[in-house]
Amino acid sequence: MNLRLISFVCLLCVVGSLSVSAQKATIKTNLLYDATATLNGAVEVRFSNQWTGELGANLNAWAINDHRWKHWAVQPEVRYWFCESFSGHFVGAHLIGGQYNFGNLDMDFKFLGTDFSQLRDYRFQGWMGGAGIAYGYSWILGRHWNIEAEIGLGWVYTRYERFECADCGQRQERNHPHNYVGPTKLAVNLVYAF
Repeated sequence: MNLRLISFVCLLCVVGSLSVSAQKATIKTNLLYDATATLNGAVEVRFSNQWTGELGANLNAWAINDHRWKHWAVQPEVRYWFCESFSGHFVGAHLIGGQYNFGNLDMDFKFLGTDFSQLRDYRFQGWMGGAGIAYGYSWILGRHWNIEAEIGLGWVYTRYERFECADCGQRQERNHPHNYVGPTKLAVNLVYAF
């Protein structure tokens, strides 16, 4: 049953890509980051029929309504496409690194050992580095345009300083380590293929 399903999916990918010439590279923007006023972009290059490499980056350098979500990050990823690159199902492995300055955010929940409710009363700034795995799917819209959805899970190690409030206050912690486990990538990408 599983072999039939995989064969059927691969057949659909091949048939769906017959009218599209083999692309060698793409550029993309994550519409979810765009919705949060985060500048972002990525370049993906084809290495073989089923392997690609992506380098993505994002930047949010401002506060909106006294809420801080300032950060920059880079996220390289290697992808394996089940049928053909830039079409259909894929899995990936990615790294992530960057710096952040978060505070005055009302996020009242805890997730796998990380207490996001502290972002309401404290400001955190520091650096991060980590790795994860991802799954995604790319829908071909036309000769050059795709829509791609992806979710990634992984681990991020960070060291931060904690301050009393979002804008001012005394430093309460310095060089504090933290391990985060959970989502490391969430994307709905608008893709242009060359």
